[in-house]
Amino acid sequence: MTTPPVLAAPESWQTLAFLSDVHLHPSDTATCQAWQAALQSGDWDALFILGDLFEVWVGDDVMDDPDQGAFWQTCARSLFAASNRAPVFFLPGNRDFLVGPRLLAAAGMTLLADPTVLQWGEQRWVLSHGDALCLSDAPYQAFRAEVRGANWQSQFLAQTLDVRLAMARRMRDASEQRKASALAWSDVDALAANQLLEDCHASMLMHGHTHMPATHALGEGRLRHVLTDWDATGNPPRGDVLRMRKGEPIIPPPA
Repeated sequence: MTTPPVLAAPESWQTLAFLSDVHLHPSDTATCQAWQAALQSGDWDALFILGDLFEVWVGDDVMDDPDQGAFWQTCARSLFAASNRAPVFFLPGNRDFLVGPRLLAAAGMTLLADPTVLQWGEQRWVLSHGDALCLSDAPYQAFRAEVRGANWQSQFLAQTLDVRLAMARRMRDASEQRKASALAWSDVDALAANQLLEDCHASMLMHGHTHMPATHALGEGRLRHVLTDWDATGNPPRGDVLRMRKGEPIIPPPA
């Protein structure tokens, strides 16, 4: 395994915030408004976004699209305002791994590798989106390996924006059909998660992706914490920012 990079938190960071799987999209204004309200609270010293902030991202030029561009630019401005109050870190997910330098600059976000080790005082955690650890879903892992490759991405981004948006719609529809079938989300592999933590000398893996928020005890004092997804129109509505204060106990394992 390639050694993940380490982000050493400054001593001044007392409160950190984490979120993932907001799946921002122009057709879901309620979730976008809930997310913007959460950003405006800004009561943290750093914010970590662990993937799938956007429902789909086909390239930074989507901000120029006559139909959707204004929405994406509004999202970028909300992030930029938040980044002026505290650093915002972005770790790509399976829906928005094509976020590029133009959006990062417009949003004031710092890109993180997946995984990244966060050293915060005495606490050492692994941050990830989580999809790379869903090993039981072999077709997805093959697809992931292909689309994360430089050749696929260069060929995809060479297509016109209209073609890329149409391709993204087809992939999204296929994903929704798959989730509605018996082949719904596979979970993170516990052995792989434990091995990652051992290799990184870390005590907790924090991720999203699975839409199954929970805290899992992995043994030997290690935890896996799954962040919630966001859906302001759900029953009940979903959309939480996890705030953690320095020196407080790590999220307790389930009873």
